[in-house]
Formats: sequence, C-alpha cells, structure tokens
Amino acid sequence: METLDSNSEREKSAVSHSITWRHPISARRVEIDGATAYGVSGTPADCTSLGVSGALFPSVPNLVVSGINMGSNCGYHIVYSGTVAGAREAFLKDIPSVSVSYDWQDTLFSTLSFPVGGKSSVDDFTLAAEACIPIISSILAEVKNKKYPSGCFLNVDLPTNVTQHKVEGAQIVEDDSDHKYLKDGYITVTPLAALSPADVGCHTYFKDWLPSVVDHTSPSAL
Repeated sequence: METLDSNSEREKSAVSHSITWRHPISARRVEIDGATAYGVSGTPADCTSLGVSGALFPSVPNLVVSGINMGSNCGYHIVYSGTVAGAREAFLKDIPSVSVSYDWQDTLFSTLSFPVGGKSSVDDFTLAAEACIPIISSILAEVKNKKYPSGCFLNVDLPTNVTQHKVEGAQIVEDDSDHKYLKDGYITVTPLAALSPADVGCHTYFKDWLPSVVDHTSPSAL
C-alpha cells in the first residue's frame, strides 16, 4: 500500500473549510519515512485539493485520511475544524475520506476545560494511529469491494487514554453524543455529510411561513 502525504507546513487549527484564493500555494518535498510527502503552504482543505488533483502525485488515492489532530473534534467543533475540512474536501470530490483527532490533554487544559485525568505525550499519537488501524483497514476493504457508502465521510475521535479505550470498541454516534462517549473512554465514529440539514420542525415551520411572506410582499414594503 502506497502512502501519499500532502500536509500543511504550519499549524492550521480552527481554519474551518477556508481555502487560499488570492495568493499562490507552494509545495515542497519533505522526508517522511514510508511516504511520498509534500509540505503545503495552504489550509487543510488546500492540502486535500492539491493532493488529489494529480499535480503532486501520479494517482488519485483510494482513501484520504485527515489528521491526526491534536485535540478532539466533537459536536459543533466540526464546524471550525480544519482537520474535518480536509476530509470533507475529499468527500466533495467523491473520494472516500476520514478525519481523525486525538483528545490531547495536559494539566493546564484539564484544569481549565474538562476534568480529565492524565497527561498526553507525543508518543500518544503513535498509539492513536495504531488504534485506528482496524477502522482504516476495514474502510479500505469496503472501498475495494465497492460497498463503502458514497453519501458521507467519517469523523473519528480517540480518547485521551487511548490504550485503555472501552473494550466494546468504537461507538457510532450522532448529534452531539460523540463528546459524551469520548469522555467515557470510547473511540467515536461519526458519519458526516457536507452540509448539516435543519431538523424536520424547521422545514415544517418555514414551509408554512414562506407563503405568508410572499402574500404580504409589495413594492412599498421593499
């Protein structure tokens, strides 16, 4: 299996799905063991777009993995996440993808934010990557067998104490329950779409509301 790496040269947390528009993007070869890799001056979405374009690599990847991010991306945080955006960009280009984040904790973060025991280290990224292998391998098998669904991409979050994640394994979650499961020690797997549709109640309300607006619209009211 060939690994192709197109990654941001600098920290790009919380840039959401922004792209570089008015400035040129540069890419330079970097040395990463076991991979053909480039450091890209743009955002995570830029990195994905360039990585699958054919400009850097001779082939289109079977799967795009964005991450591993330092810090979880649960609930509404996916709106701000550059890591999730990297996977979303591949999804928009019809390429299977998954974003991966590790619930990094240190003493300061634990005190100010969530009362989580333990302190993370750089070695935990290796453990997080190893914990993801069964998920990534299964996705690749589904892609190869042409059974992988095309209507979503996956967001995976790994708990702080990744070596002691719950024996039940990963949890498929929806809404904002991923944060709860993650803090309970589960690996969470959340299917996402490109856009978040409003709930049924909102659709019903505005379906009834819009005709009344049209009926009361007049040139003098504009």
